[in-house]
Amino acid sequence: MGEIIRKDVNEEYAYSGYVEAGDFIFLSFCVGNVGQSIEMQIEGALDNMSDRLQQANLTLDAVVKVDVLLRDVWDIPVMEEVFKRRFKGNYPARKTISTEFAHHGGPSGLKVQIDGIAYNPKVK
Repeated sequence: MGEIIRKDVNEEYAYSGYVEAGDFIFLSFCVGNVGQSIEMQIEGALDNMSDRLQQANLTLDAVVKVDVLLRDVWDIPVMEEVFKRRFKGNYPARKTISTEFAHHGGPSGLKVQIDGIAYNPKVK
């Protein structure tokens, strides 16, 4: 196995936002537009994921698995509509769960976090 590369390391909350290991890229805590509507937060989280993937010259098409954490499970239909627009039929495997977020703006703050796994076919 090759080198493991950790990027976007957050010392305060003890996680790496992006880890390259072999053919895979693991993306954690993808968020964006905190405090805005659920639709805008999902868009922002996918923008954050896309920006990280660009570091490896990849796009959302490379994403093979996502774990979506939602404050309110009734927002799943909104999430699915955004996913249809953003993934354009190349949908990753998905797990969606409901959770409370402990430290981002209370009830009107963070409403979604997306973690993902992407495959990089260019790795030799």
